[in-house]
Amino acid sequence: MYHKTLSYRIFSIINNIILVAASILCLLPLFHLLMVSLSASAPANAGLVTFWPIGFTFEAYAKTFNNANFLSSLWVSVQRTVLGTALAMFVNALAAYALSKDSRIFRARNIYLWYFVITMLFSGGLIPTYILILKLGLMNTLMALILPGLVAVYNIILLLNFFRTVPKDLEEAAFIDGAGHFRSFILIYLPISLPAIATVALFTMVGHWNAYFDGLIYMKDSKNLPLASFMQTIIVQRDMTKLDPGTVANLSERTVRASQIFIGALPILLVYPFLQRYFVKGITIGAVKE
Repeated sequence: MYHKTLSYRIFSIINNIILVAASILCLLPLFHLLMVSLSASAPANAGLVTFWPIGFTFEAYAKTFNNANFLSSLWVSVQRTVLGTALAMFVNALAAYALSKDSRIFRARNIYLWYFVITMLFSGGLIPTYILILKLGLMNTLMALILPGLVAVYNIILLLNFFRTVPKDLEEAAFIDGAGHFRSFILIYLPISLPAIATVALFTMVGHWNAYFDGLIYMKDSKNLPLASFMQTIIVQRDMTKLDPGTVANLSERTVRASQIFIGALPILLVYPFLQRYFVKGITIGAVKE
């Protein structure tokens, strides 16, 4: 009966209109970039392209994918995102599982928990981190992009709170059947916690894909730059030396930048719809407890 009231219907209509309008406003800039990247150089440089391509052409994308530096940067980002997300989920989920136990089972829980929380408030700093990466011999390697941010305390807290909602009876039944903590973690906690796992995985993927600063300071060879760092040098610094001379000669700077931005945003846009149904549930359930 509540859902049939006039006030609820009015609220639903207004709420849907606002959400649709907000979604359109978020998509319009990306759609405009797509149209610019598909347009000829002259109208793009003149600022004549709005929401329909002028002089439709795929030349910008053809030149972009023929650029060896771009392809190598794209491959580095794919490796970093896949490997970094897998390792981060493994480490953070194990830490969250241990910290989700009460002090009777894990006596040092509070000590470790506060140790993690302190790292959220105070970090080692950029210079000590750079020196550490240098001394470990990780400069210009993929691990330099993954290891420094492997442990994300915020994600551990989200998973920790979600794990605490898992009924204890399930774990006790598994222990009675002879399962240990690791088997209980794999067969009980992970399947039940898919919303939280998907949410944290999405956070981690976006973080790795969009990170650019660490690539600029840890990668000495331009071929080892991740895609975000590569685009930062072209789009923000406007350093076109990493593009092939033919690309610069035949295409405008604006079409190149538009195609780079669109390609950089596309993978996350393709992945998000598959994880979206878990996203809200993972955030809300992981935020209601300690």
